[in-house]
Amino acid sequence: MAVYLDYNASSPVDERVLERMIEVYRLHFGNADSRTHVFGTDAKEIVSTSRKSIASILGVDSTDLFFTSGSTESNNMAILGLLEYAQTSGRNHFITTAIEHKSVLEAMKFLQSHGCTVDFVAPDASGRIKANQILDLVTDKTLLVSVMHVNSETGIIQPIEEIGDALAVTSTYFHIDATQGFGKLNDSLRCTKYDMMSLTAHKLGGPQGIGALILKRGRNYKRPPVKPLMYGGQQERGYRPGTTPVALVAGFALAAELCDKEASEHLSACAKKKESFLSAVSGLDYAINGDPQYCLPSTINISFKGVDAEGIFLATKDDYAFSNGSACNSGSHAPSYVLEAMGLPESRINEAIRISWNHNTKVDFQELVKYINSIS
Repeated sequence: MAVYLDYNASSPVDERVLERMIEVYRLHFGNADSRTHVFGTDAKEIVSTSRKSIASILGVDSTDLFFTSGSTESNNMAILGLLEYAQTSGRNHFITTAIEHKSVLEAMKFLQSHGCTVDFVAPDASGRIKANQILDLVTDKTLLVSVMHVNSETGIIQPIEEIGDALAVTSTYFHIDATQGFGKLNDSLRCTKYDMMSLTAHKLGGPQGIGALILKRGRNYKRPPVKPLMYGGQQERGYRPGTTPVALVAGFALAAELCDKEASEHLSACAKKKESFLSAVSGLDYAINGDPQYCLPSTINISFKGVDAEGIFLATKDDYAFSNGSACNSGSHAPSYVLEAMGLPESRINEAIRISWNHNTKVDFQELVKYINSIS
């Protein structure tokens, strides 16, 4: 069986999470909004308990957490949900980075097409935005700043705490896409000031198809003026209509609990695997894309000089699974927009691969190096 090294795209479901979901599917199959019988109230209690569990991990009120289908939907809600307010208030300036997930970038482009002004801030070769690049652009018309916690392609951690501290004393809302950081760097998220945060389950051993958007009641005890994007029900207090997937919610909560409880152990194991990888490639000519000082221990984006990434994928596809960037962009053979925004040369971008793992990954990186040597 091939070795899976694409955890930043999606992680396998933790066996404990899978067992919990099967239990819910078998025994607690009621609709959480059916109030006239015990099956419905039982399902509603599972959703309520799960919501409280995830919220408590981040130190937020459970009534500020709204379940969605994942971070893509959460990002769209946080950004596009502000369009009406932006148009009526005159505060129609938005700031984000050039290395965000496509769900943020495309939503921002949609705002531009509807009369809003958007600044896209690019990092340098480190892959890390400097906080003052964002803050220097903020004016009294800036409605929202949206910055990811960790870049999915490079694993580079962005300075969200510094940005959050500065924005907290302004009227500008701060949205964090915490897709890659939640479950790994929870201490950082707990210490950061923000108004909205996007989460997903399938990057931390939970199921695909479930996530959340946190809408904090901050300024004057009011949430950001986000309008729903869909209509047809009062689930999630009207922000996100549709039948609540109870088993997915329960799986999300347990995955989040386990990652938070075992975070130190997980990070330590991942760091050792990165050391093993770097030892294995020490004899090759390579360049790491992004500043290792700010990189997750479970991710590396690396270019092997003279070895095209597509050649590596073809040579290893039956034995190893990794990628050259975000899964939401991998259907395209276009160069990585993240590495382009970092100003890297075209040859290095074409040679870049992203390898990501978790604490349980079993891999002999020396064997992978043999493949790379065979085509170099």
